[in-house]
Amino acid sequence: QVQLVESGGGLVQAGGSLRLSCVASGRTFSRYTVGWFRQAPGKEREFVGAVSWRGATYYADSVKGRFTISRDNAKNTLYLQMNSLAHEDTDVYHCAAGTSGASVLPSDYNDWGQGTQVTVSS
Repeated sequence: QVQLVESGGGLVQAGGSLRLSCVASGRTFSRYTVGWFRQAPGKEREFVGAVSWRGATYYADSVKGRFTISRDNAKNTLYLQMNSLAHEDTDVYHCAAGTSGASVLPSDYNDWGQGTQVTVSS
């Protein structure tokens, strides 16, 4: 099991940038696929991006070219650099860890953080 804590959310104007971080506990962070999902109230959790334990990255079409996911295994930390933010990116962003390989399905991730709110004003 991995404990995950997100940070870096906040209020930003449309066109701006934010960088989210997710710090993981445990010594085996490097063996996990880790990813970002986002969720609005009353809606299903939506895949944003993931990075496998080998470093391969995957993105939702809606964020390709704007968001960059990366990991620093030495710091047990996952990042999400978000540029050119739009109002539609407003959500609670969660990081997740799993052992099933990179997946867009929330059910393939075992451990979740509490989330960090991102609000983009138009």
